[in-house]
Amino acid sequence: MNKPITFQIDTGSDLTIISSQAWKRVGSPSLNDTSSVKATTYTGSPVPLRGCFKCTYSLGRHCASGLCYMSAHTAHNLLSAEWIFKLALYDHPLNTVQTDLRCKDRRALALDSEICLLNASNAHEYVLRRYPEICDPPLGHFKFARASLRLRPDAQLIFRPRRPVPYAVVSTVDAELNRLENLGVITKVNYSSWAAPFIAIKKRDGSLRLCADFFTGLNDALEMHQYPLPFPEDIFSTLNGGTMFSQLDFSDAYLQVEVSEQCKELLTINTHRGLYRYNRLPFGVKSAPGMFQQIMDTMIAGLHGVVAYLDDVIVVGRTEEDRQRNLDALLQRINEWDFHVRLNKCQFAKPEVKYLGCIINKHGRRPDPSRTAAITNMPVPTNVTQLRSFLGMINHYGQFIANLCYVRAPRDRLVQKYVKVEWTNNCQQAFEKVISIVASDLLLTHYDPDQEIIVAADASNNGLGTVISLRYPDGSEKAVSHASRTLTAAEKHYSQIEKEGPALIFALQKFHKMIHRRKFTLLTDHKPLLGIFGAREGIAVYTASCLQRWATIALAYDFTIEYRHTSSFGQADALSRLIASHPKDEETVVATVEAEIQQVLNASIGALPVTAQMISEETSKDKTLQRVTKFLKNTWPSKLLSTDMHKFFDRRNSLCFVNGCLMDAEHVVPTTLQRRVLQELHRGHPGMAQMKAIAHGHAYWPNISTDIEDIVRTCQRCAQMAKAPTKMRPCPWPKTTRPWSRVHIDYAGPFLGHYFLVLVDSYSKWPEILITDRTSATVTVGLLREVFARFGLPETIVTDNGPQFSSVEFKDFCDANGIQHDRSSSVPPAIQRSSRTFCRNIQAFTTKIAVEWRRDI
Repeated sequence: MNKPITFQIDTGSDLTIISSQAWKRVGSPSLNDTSSVKATTYTGSPVPLRGCFKCTYSLGRHCASGLCYMSAHTAHNLLSAEWIFKLALYDHPLNTVQTDLRCKDRRALALDSEICLLNASNAHEYVLRRYPEICDPPLGHFKFARASLRLRPDAQLIFRPRRPVPYAVVSTVDAELNRLENLGVITKVNYSSWAAPFIAIKKRDGSLRLCADFFTGLNDALEMHQYPLPFPEDIFSTLNGGTMFSQLDFSDAYLQVEVSEQCKELLTINTHRGLYRYNRLPFGVKSAPGMFQQIMDTMIAGLHGVVAYLDDVIVVGRTEEDRQRNLDALLQRINEWDFHVRLNKCQFAKPEVKYLGCIINKHGRRPDPSRTAAITNMPVPTNVTQLRSFLGMINHYGQFIANLCYVRAPRDRLVQKYVKVEWTNNCQQAFEKVISIVASDLLLTHYDPDQEIIVAADASNNGLGTVISLRYPDGSEKAVSHASRTLTAAEKHYSQIEKEGPALIFALQKFHKMIHRRKFTLLTDHKPLLGIFGAREGIAVYTASCLQRWATIALAYDFTIEYRHTSSFGQADALSRLIASHPKDEETVVATVEAEIQQVLNASIGALPVTAQMISEETSKDKTLQRVTKFLKNTWPSKLLSTDMHKFFDRRNSLCFVNGCLMDAEHVVPTTLQRRVLQELHRGHPGMAQMKAIAHGHAYWPNISTDIEDIVRTCQRCAQMAKAPTKMRPCPWPKTTRPWSRVHIDYAGPFLGHYFLVLVDSYSKWPEILITDRTSATVTVGLLREVFARFGLPETIVTDNGPQFSSVEFKDFCDANGIQHDRSSSVPPAIQRSSRTFCRNIQAFTTKIAVEWRRDI
């Protein structure tokens, strides 16, 4: 039956309502119960509903299906916002609209989940059209409150120096700083009592995320914002009964919250461009999660079917109408609070969604199958090492497996000494039985934040493995989820510490929803990680760049890292060794390591006169570097056998192996290529300091600084252009073979109005001292005649260029007596040493014995 109905357009109405007369006109279709639906007018007055029916309605070429409500207390027919959208009335002027409703089925229709008011295909268009403000690219700006940080009473000012930025990413970091400054997220300042360094982390799209390292002091100085995160059970109780689900993702959620003016100085970062102060709440502040959760809870207060866990918001409804109304109410609230969402990451009208480690649908919740895939896909052990790891894992879970000793007995025999490894049918059946038990619901418990959370992670030569468990008051542990992944071909060449670090980050990324903003214990069987992930003074400068990124990512979590011996670490050790061929998780930060290191490799090799292939080939021939590579891939010995390994041992945590090349923030150059690199660095004669600065970031080998200094010191052109030229090594006077053959002469003084004429025999070092009131040439010649009358004439006299020694009278005296006169101006002053040294001693002596000095002389 097709009947035209006249409607009054009401964009504020969530329900399409017709009067009893209109209901009779379309044939009085059967009505479904609407007792659970409450309708009110704009003023709050109730609108009693008698029921609803499903119908098909059309306008022009647009046709759709939906629920229509009937009320006996209204004389008008109201067209709801949802029907207006489906009929595309927003695209037409109101005076051109002719509305009609035709009911094609008089029978009562049950609600069909396949026909919903808002479905996955039109949801994004609907949100973009009705709520365009919340989808704008710029950041939202929450306007009802500001975040405020509180310092501990004993907090002290902490100003950390900036960290160096690799040359290859300076321009990219500058671009990100400019973007944040243009958005108003940061502001440049000239002075601050607080400062924290930052580190740049590359995202999947190639851009950089600047993360402030507030773990270096600020987080310890802050009071924790005491606001609880919602319990999963409370969330699940709200979601139960929902038939379709929508999830919203906020764009840079924390950065949409402004910080109070008095707290902005605390959030200062120290960059290569100076100091910048955050105006918005940044990632990495330990108070941020609690603050943001409080804001979200306040925003969604009073909304039905809406729950939020930090920035992850989910909307449900018991009926299609409920879900549509709840979603519109949430979007309207987001718009009022000036938050923005990332529309391309939002999900609408999904029959099931993943939330807090579970899959939720209209039937309830169930564990996520991906949680147990790491164990159910585990391959059969192929050697004794893998078998021991597998036995260690099932032994860890032994308290949950009945008759464990009988199940594992066939495999226990294979690890005994002098027993041939042969995998029988009994071994295979026992293996399959253990796998099914370990992966069952009996083993995997539901997440309970009230219990102590334990996260264990490990890495082997094949892959990464992690387990999240709960520790109960009786000391027992039960697993919540398992995860593992294989290493790429490049990752398998990493040093052991560069595998163990990503294993921890892999665990944090996998279990983020369950551990973020929760205190937990992080277990590792690799002791060096305790100094990197557990350091309270921040990340060491000489830590490898990839490990710096891992440690920075971990700053967002509140954990205590503990060491556990490998023999007691079976639950994670097995997952890392016995691993299926899992694809890499593209959403984890760990997946970007290989590309980032390759970028650093290409950037640093561009300035060198050698290629990466040349370095790789010569590295394979260099015995020392081959030993270093072997230690990196396995384990460094506790005692090194040779001294040439000491400097590499000291930098072992910053070394990595990429494409056959050793790297330590720069290339480690083999011995055969070092001379060529030195010549390239010295080209243009930049000087010692500049050569070292150029080498930094491009090339390294032990004693590279010494080699640079040597090549500069021996370069004649560098010496000529230096501000303080290198002094020539003095050539000593030839030794004399008899007394009084060469006499060194000089004046000392004045002292108390007198001078000393000092003569020193070069052979015997005998001094002659004569006191005079004047130093003229006439007086000097007269004194020398007196001395020469007693000792004879010398063959050579050595003096400086004093006026009395360079006079004509003194020259005539020497010529008349056949004495060779040698003035020391032609040689460095250090050579004319005999007489001058004695003169200084005389002056020091006479100063000390100023009284009756003439008698003592």
